Amino acid sequence: MTDKNETILSVRGLKVDFTTPDGDVNAVKGIDLDVKAGETLAVVGESGSGKSQTMMGIMGLLAANGKVTGSAEYRGKQLIGLPIKELNKVRGSKITMIFQEPMTSLDPLYTIGRQIAEPIVHHKGLSFKQAKVRVLELLKLVGIPEPERRINSYPHEMSGGQRQRVMIAMALANEPDLLIADEPTTALDVTIQAQILDLLRDLQKRFGMAIVLITHDLGIVKHFAETVVVMRKGEVVERGTVEQIFERPQEDYTKMLLDAVPSGSKAPPAETAPVVLEGRNVSVDFRIGGGFLTSAHTLFRAVDGVTIRLQEGQTIGIVGESGSGKSTLGRALLRLLPSSGHYHFADKNISSFGRSAMRPLRKQLQLVFQDPYGSLSPRQTVGEIITEGLLIHEPQLSRSDRDKRAVAALKEVGLDPAARNRYPHEFSGGQRQRIAIARAIILKPKVVILDEPTSALDRSVQGQVIELLRDLQSKHGLSYIFISHDLAVIKAMSDYVVVMKNGKIVEEGQTEDIFESPHHEYTKTLIGAAFDLD
Repeated sequence: MTDKNETILSVRGLKVDFTTPDGDVNAVKGIDLDVKAGETLAVVGESGSGKSQTMMGIMGLLAANGKVTGSAEYRGKQLIGLPIKELNKVRGSKITMIFQEPMTSLDPLYTIGRQIAEPIVHHKGLSFKQAKVRVLELLKLVGIPEPERRINSYPHEMSGGQRQRVMIAMALANEPDLLIADEPTTALDVTIQAQILDLLRDLQKRFGMAIVLITHDLGIVKHFAETVVVMRKGEVVERGTVEQIFERPQEDYTKMLLDAVPSGSKAPPAETAPVVLEGRNVSVDFRIGGGFLTSAHTLFRAVDGVTIRLQEGQTIGIVGESGSGKSTLGRALLRLLPSSGHYHFADKNISSFGRSAMRPLRKQLQLVFQDPYGSLSPRQTVGEIITEGLLIHEPQLSRSDRDKRAVAALKEVGLDPAARNRYPHEFSGGQRQRIAIARAIILKPKVVILDEPTSALDRSVQGQVIELLRDLQSKHGLSYIFISHDLAVIKAMSDYVVVMKNGKIVEEGQTEDIFESPHHEYTKTLIGAAFDLD
């Protein structure tokens, strides 16, 4: 029986500092936290507030230039300064963590089944064969379809949402005492989001597990947590029960977070606006199975006969559950993967264009990836990352000219230009997403496909990024395809909405029509789930 008054994690005076070329960065400034057995504690705040670094410091997972000081006791055992061998007996067994960016946490060389089995094998002494039964059970628990087949899949063969569910399965493998969930539903659509939260709640009741939920989504906090800690610039500014924080917030910062919801609307372009990007009858197949020694395989149709037309100045929002084909369609439209169909960009038929023929067009066709950390080189500074495209597409620019463009791009996405001398791991998830947007807009493209560009951002920064994208669109006549599972953002950003399910379009139309009078049952379910959570 869990004693709800027992404190299992006690944090006192915790500090996290990073050494950078521009001096020390004080990410966490001496905070105190207590987590009780079976409790759900939410840690909220804007990107860069120190939420994730607090937990990474406790778990001994900071980057090489990071240092943690202070005290973090798990059931009386001091974790700060504990030798790795001893710490590993706690990590993955008693305390586990779901990371914010699954693609960088999963090994691309191993199947997801083997990776979920690893903590079971390590901590319980089973063979991989013996652990398979538990792995299948976990895949079913987190809602992975066809687990018997998917157990042999590799991370790149799964959608962003499916990869996040694999991470959750891995974290739950040994029925931990404390689960640290860092944005556990960031990559998930609203219907799966609700399922995952229900799953975590059920497991918490079954095992008496405590949960520390790190999130920028206050809708989730309101429905899921019991206690809330609000962080800003590395400090705790307010704490209390969910009722106290949501009904009677004391700090202006907390009130700002609660009021930050994407708003506004996007007017459609003129009917006579030219079509800048078109894909007709687009289909994408992926080969599943087979390998070096066998040709046996099956084909999975990820996108099935989709037609989409993007006009100059238009924003098309594409919504649908994880695995619906949204991201795959976006890449197909940019000719980044093998597909069938007819493609036009501006006045060019690019249906038969290969890599070399597409290269001169890449400056005008940009993509912002869903998983920013996986797409940013850890060996380059931010300045080098965002100006890399200029080296290819505008080689005549001097280093000084490139640096000026970098400064302007960073300012446009709300980052300090001095940040261009730092490395990606020194930023929060939300800040890394803004760096990815800066890398795209620095080339002044005509079309930008934004794949979950605000999924890692807190609500206040989401609003800033939406305003930024609108301003850029207005100034430069940009056209966007905006892929997201966040319907509040889609509603604020798009003038036309496409709803996808199982690789097909089930409904499309003007944004107002889709949200006010949806016809398809699937669309009604998505909208209902999204605004129930809010």
